[in-house]
Amino acid sequence: MAVTPGVTLLDPVLRAAVQALLAPWGLTLAVAGAASEIPGSYWGDSEAGLVGSTLWVRDDTPLHSALHEAAHYVCMDAPRRATLLRDAGGDHAEENAVCCLQILWAAALPGIGAERLMADMDAWGYTFRLGSARAWFKHESDDARAWLRARGVIDAGDRLLTP
Repeated sequence: MAVTPGVTLLDPVLRAAVQALLAPWGLTLAVAGAASEIPGSYWGDSEAGLVGSTLWVRDDTPLHSALHEAAHYVCMDAPRRATLLRDAGGDHAEENAVCCLQILWAAALPGIGAERLMADMDAWGYTFRLGSARAWFKHESDDARAWLRARGVIDAGDRLLTP
C-alpha cells in the first residue's frame, strides 16, 4: 500500500521516542534506506516489517504501521517470536489486542496521542464493526483490554506495563 496522505510518519524524532517505548520489550528499531524494500513488511511499500526482534521502518513508514507490527511482537508467544518473518499471524482476539495496544502506546508518545493515531488508522483503512477506531476503542475494546491485562501488558487502569 502506498503512503496514505495525512497520516503521521516516523520522522527521526518520533523514531527515537518509539524506540524508547519498544526497547523494554526487546524490540530493536532498524531503518531501511529511502529507496529500499522494508525487510519483513507484510504489506510492502512503506509499511513496517518484522524480522525476529527487529522492527524495520523507513522515513516514510506510518506510525500506526510501526506500532501495529510492534504490538504483534509483544502480543505473540515466544515460539512464534523465534520464527517471526513477515507474517505475525495471530487470531482475532490477538488482533484486537494489537489494535488496542497501538492506541495505548500512541497516548504515551509526546505530541501524538490516541486520537491522532485512531484518525490515522481510519484514514489507512482499518475496519471496525462500529465504523471507526475511536468508536471501537471507546465502546467495544473491553475484550482486548482484558486480553492485554491477562498477559501483563497493561494494568487494571489501562496503564502500560513493561516486562
